[in-house]
Amino acid sequence: MKTIGLSGGISCGKSSVARILESLGVPIIDADQVAREIVSVGQEALKEIEEHFGSNILTPEGNLDRKALGAIVMQDAKQRKALERITHPKIKLSILHQLLSLKQDGHRAAVVEAALMVETGSFKQYDALIIVSCHPEIQEERLMKREGFSREEAQRWIASQLPLAEKEKHADWLINNSFDQQTLLRTVEKGWSKLLIALESAPSTSK
Repeated sequence: MKTIGLSGGISCGKSSVARILESLGVPIIDADQVAREIVSVGQEALKEIEEHFGSNILTPEGNLDRKALGAIVMQDAKQRKALERITHPKIKLSILHQLLSLKQDGHRAAVVEAALMVETGSFKQYDALIIVSCHPEIQEERLMKREGFSREEAQRWIASQLPLAEKEKHADWLINNSFDQQTLLRTVEKGWSKLLIALESAPSTSK
């Protein structure tokens, strides 16, 4: 089974590509969903987070208070690293288990969707990487519309992330999502078949 990473810039349409691939029958593992699952009530990661950060990062019901935790890690790089040391290995292990299960079920390929795949270097463990990009002005407009940001706020959010040009360098398949949904649909349908054929005809290697 071929494993493919899916990432891209904020508001460039990564999730839209994932939905199209899913409609084509491609299994999608959403790393953000995995991250939420591993910190749910009763999970070891939540216990470790409470031990490190204190019970003030929990809601009265015992769930993770994401706002409270976010306020801590956004202001303190050491605390952010501590959180990553707790969560990242567990996220990686959960994704690996899901991929093994899909392989056992006989799937031809599976896609792992993650926002920070290039930043963390996790894309290197997959057979290929899809990067979804778009024109900067379109990225700004989409982010403003989605989050209700001013242009200045949108620009700050975009500037806080790895530049699109840096992510694009690592792409085995670069999707320019600067156009309408029908164009994206045709691009993904056509490009996915080509990518899969190329991967299956080449020796299995990792980045």
